[in-house]
Amino acid sequence: MRKLYFLVPGTGKKFACGGLFAELKTFELAKKVVLSKVVTYRQKEKEHLYLDDVLKQNNLDDIIFIISWGFDTPKLAQRLSDFNVVYHAHSAGYGFKLPSSIPIITVSRNTMGYWGQQSPNSLIYYLPNQISDEFNNLNLTRDIDVLVQERKSSDYLLKQLIPALQNQCNVMVINRFVDDLSKLFNRSKVYLYDSAEYWAQQRVSEGFGLQPMEALACGCQVFSSINGGLSDYLDPGFNCYKIAGYSTEYDVKRILNAIHSSKQLSLSPQILAEYRSENIIKRLEIILEEINFFFDHKQQLVGDINDLTKMKLAQLFFRKVMKKLFST
Repeated sequence: MRKLYFLVPGTGKKFACGGLFAELKTFELAKKVVLSKVVTYRQKEKEHLYLDDVLKQNNLDDIIFIISWGFDTPKLAQRLSDFNVVYHAHSAGYGFKLPSSIPIITVSRNTMGYWGQQSPNSLIYYLPNQISDEFNNLNLTRDIDVLVQERKSSDYLLKQLIPALQNQCNVMVINRFVDDLSKLFNRSKVYLYDSAEYWAQQRVSEGFGLQPMEALACGCQVFSSINGGLSDYLDPGFNCYKIAGYSTEYDVKRILNAIHSSKQLSLSPQILAEYRSENIIKRLEIILEEINFFFDHKQQLVGDINDLTKMKLAQLFFRKVMKKLFST
């Protein structure tokens, strides 16, 4: 199979975010299937290849470029239009279009549905993000009643719900990067996550929502928003609670009940298994086989399926109107 080159702007603190960490995790898993390398395109780094240098090579047919950085994707897709390119889609809603010559691998079914509508003529696959093995219930003493990460949290969560809870239970708010989040999840009874407001401001979707799943895997009771990729696995009333339920007082009552109740909502082992490395590697092997087969034949084929453009939609609408007029 062709080598995989994972394109990221850089790997330093300047570019640190959930999307970068998820992409590097996928890279580590891909290395177990096929020769894979990280390639940076904004910042040169000694330990990685640099895109400008790579493109100076003569024959790049044995390479697949994996692009994923949402706002950079249209320019990268255009720049690499003569090569084998795959879009690894984390979030949805950036507003750009991709040619059907670029297969799309999505990290959530929510994002897969988005691209299934936006690019109906593209090859589209589902490869979930990985939940690392350290995220497990260690059955430790849970001395933190409520755990919250400040980043991505809504005004409601930070300015209304947390102050109301702090008078009645032990609340820990994290406003820094934590090296070992699994230990904090194992010390906490309840984890709060409310990202809908944050992603509405960004005008893109929650691509996956890693932290609620990690918290559930560690035995926390989770109160979360259900936006974007979170809807893939969260099921209010069955494995989590929906946060921001009508009133602050109602949320406080439900959270205090969860802290003191013996009833535990959790993800089933079957659901968690879907996001562990063993399953992801198996899926990646199948996806790469299909994508390599496509690139083997793409050069000899003509893309003759009409795109779902605004013009095409207008033609379909006009045809529908005319059919109604002449059928009456």
